[in-house]
Amino acid sequence: MAPVKTNILTAEQEDKLRQSIDEYVGSIQAKIDALRADGTDKVLEIQSNLDSLKRDRIYTQQEKESIAEGWRKELEKAKAVEAKNKAEVSKLIADAETYLKAHFNQDYFQYVAASCKEEKSFAQEKYRATVAELNQEHQKALSKLSDAHEIKDEKYVHKNRLFDAKMQLSKDLQEVKDRRHAAYEHKFHLIDLLRMSKFTVGETLAQKVENYRYTFNTRNFLLKNGLYLAILVIFIALCFITPAVKGMQLLTMNNVLNILQQASPRMFLALGVAGLIMLAGTDLSIGRMVGMGMTASTIIMHKGINTGSVFGHTFDLTGIPVVGRVILALVVCIVLCTIFTTIAGFFTAKFKMHPFIATMANMLVIFGLVTYGTKGVSFGAIESNIPNMIIPKIGKFPTIILWAVAAVVIVWFIWNKTTFGKNLYAVGGNPEAASVSGISVFAVTLGAFVLAGILYGFGSWLECIRMFGSGSASYGQGWEMDAIAACVVGGVSFTGGIGKISGVVVGVFIFTALTYALTVLGIDANLQFVFSGIIILVAVTLDCLKYVQKK
Repeated sequence: MAPVKTNILTAEQEDKLRQSIDEYVGSIQAKIDALRADGTDKVLEIQSNLDSLKRDRIYTQQEKESIAEGWRKELEKAKAVEAKNKAEVSKLIADAETYLKAHFNQDYFQYVAASCKEEKSFAQEKYRATVAELNQEHQKALSKLSDAHEIKDEKYVHKNRLFDAKMQLSKDLQEVKDRRHAAYEHKFHLIDLLRMSKFTVGETLAQKVENYRYTFNTRNFLLKNGLYLAILVIFIALCFITPAVKGMQLLTMNNVLNILQQASPRMFLALGVAGLIMLAGTDLSIGRMVGMGMTASTIIMHKGINTGSVFGHTFDLTGIPVVGRVILALVVCIVLCTIFTTIAGFFTAKFKMHPFIATMANMLVIFGLVTYGTKGVSFGAIESNIPNMIIPKIGKFPTIILWAVAAVVIVWFIWNKTTFGKNLYAVGGNPEAASVSGISVFAVTLGAFVLAGILYGFGSWLECIRMFGSGSASYGQGWEMDAIAACVVGGVSFTGGIGKISGVVVGVFIFTALTYALTVLGIDANLQFVFSGIIILVAVTLDCLKYVQKK
């Protein structure tokens, strides 16, 4: 038997409850509108006309000045009227707001909220009753059938009826949700008219909370944040396990600073590859570029004459001032990395080669050249005063973090405030549509690889300084996986055109913190790859689910 409605408000009853509020505030609004007609409204209208006049190409400059002069005189009069009526308008607004505070919730919204709560319960009861009735009918129908095909058809029909009932429940619940939201927002609609879209901080926050509540979807929330929550739970567990196993606290200021310090050079690498992933690509050569950059930087900034040789030649750069060698090392790192990324970018953009192949070729070429040229040896330490010159510590604070912050700000600006950044999103989302729109897919793709090369070079130079040199061809092995994983965990989608710099930053910190915590706990480095692999798999799975859902 279907449930019976009790105290659920009809649309007419709800309008009646709100009528006195609308009439009272409406009467005040009419007075305010009359006071604003020759004041505020006139000011806004004239200012709009003046702005339009500046862009108008019909009139000559002299005619524009003549017209503008007349409007400016009217503007002064309108501002005088606005100033004259300001106190009265403020008084009327305060009166309306006081009335809303006293009556909106008490006389209207609380009844709507209670009605919606009951209507929600009613919809759920109706659904349960419908399902029970359908099941009963289904069982009766099955008892009369003996043919296998007829039974199969009946089960199919029953399944569709259950689905229809579930869809009806979703529709009913959404209508209840819409009704409550509309009632809540009505107060802000009235305030919006009274104050001309000027809200207090508290009112703005209240609207954001309500909108989040209104649009919240559990499935979407878990798809978007499930991995972060799981990693957070793991990290919290590690914070409890580490003191018990190792007798030391994990979450200390020193450890946090160490994590940030280790994450800083990696931030450059992740920011670089993020642009390539944005184009639905990747880069497998990052680790080898780090090794190449570390080797080149160490050779240039080496303390004394280099003991090792490159292609049989031993470099002696001790005659160059230390500052000059530091700058030279940075330039060489950037140039070397950019040359190789540009080559990969050219083949990707020109011949539509997949970045996986282009960058894999880069990886092999770089490793082969650097290993053959240096015989795989390490070039020792750099000048001892260079780290204090470039990344000094202020107290316990490592200023290398500031380099990473600067990189984040610059790349964020490029992505969000430049034409190249907007084109990057467009090409990543749909290269064919971007091309039709007049965007050079070749230039954007090549630009993304060049930017990546600059960031790789800077990151490897910074890592060399952080580690006091010791550059070798094998350094940086596996770093490409960390950089790519950080981007994926941070929400940069392999489907292209989706990603935020804030997500990349979060991803880098998550992976660095997790690796640091596992190392402190004494987990074998090989097992740490297992954790990284699982995280990557889950992150990409969630990303694919989001993509499938959108399709």
